[in-house]
Amino acid sequence: MTRYIVQRIISLIPIIFGVSFLVFLILAFVPGDPAQVVAGMDASSEEVEHVRKALGLDRPLYVQYGIFLANAAQGDFGRSIRSRRPVLEEVASRLPYTVALALAALAVAVGIGLPAGILSAIKRYTIWDNIAMVVAVLGVSTPGFWLGLMFIIFFSVQLGWLPTSGADSWRHYILPAVSLGMASGAMIARQTRSAMLDIIGQDYIRTARAKGFSERVVIVRHALKNALIPVVTIIGLRLGTLLGGSVVIEMVFAWPGLGRLLVESIGFRDFPMVQVGILLLACGFLLANLLVDILYVYLDPRIRYG
Repeated sequence: MTRYIVQRIISLIPIIFGVSFLVFLILAFVPGDPAQVVAGMDASSEEVEHVRKALGLDRPLYVQYGIFLANAAQGDFGRSIRSRRPVLEEVASRLPYTVALALAALAVAVGIGLPAGILSAIKRYTIWDNIAMVVAVLGVSTPGFWLGLMFIIFFSVQLGWLPTSGADSWRHYILPAVSLGMASGAMIARQTRSAMLDIIGQDYIRTARAKGFSERVVIVRHALKNALIPVVTIIGLRLGTLLGGSVVIEMVFAWPGLGRLLVESIGFRDFPMVQVGILLLACGFLLANLLVDILYVYLDPRIRYG
């Protein structure tokens, strides 16, 4: 198992290099001149050129990318074009807020989706099944930013129960976490229902019932445990998606996370900040997939990695 984990981590290295190269290439062709932004719109062409040389933007792209890789290998990811602070320092101050929001949204998604999927499976073709699936379809179809705006209007503006922005207390997490987690909860509910229906019809489930086990024991200990592998897969994928998908929600709720920092950095053509931020989000997605593979072994002892 340890050997497999080490091999997987090593295999992530070329993927991270590929992501960094693609991001660097895409940013190079984004309209706008970072040097002009730094120098100011009223700066002369000489001043802009001076800033461009100071930032190293006058060099060929392959030279700029090589310098970035050489510095990154030493832990230096450059300085923000906008604030002139180390990129890693600014990203480190924002990343915990994004991770916390993604985990809170995942907790909401699992808390809603797993029970709804189980209920829908054991009450198949009943009114409860229909309600759960209709809500799941609405959850997948409703944009998170629209849902967040509706929550703000109702719970914050009209009722005054919850704050509209910030991250100072647990109350600030409720609206953004629910807004971000609803779509994932709907997907988890549908996957749980499908997996449970496949398991409930198996012979060993009928045998467990014939032995006199209570329905709760049959569902939780026998059916749910064996249905968790596809559910855990979708949960792991959604965790990676939530890390990157929090960008819009962070803007709606003025959340001080990495997603909001990326949007602001794109507006200022702060390419070093954008590149490092996207790299971190990509690494988060890859690590979530690795965690899912590791959980497979504990959910099903028959699974072995060579």
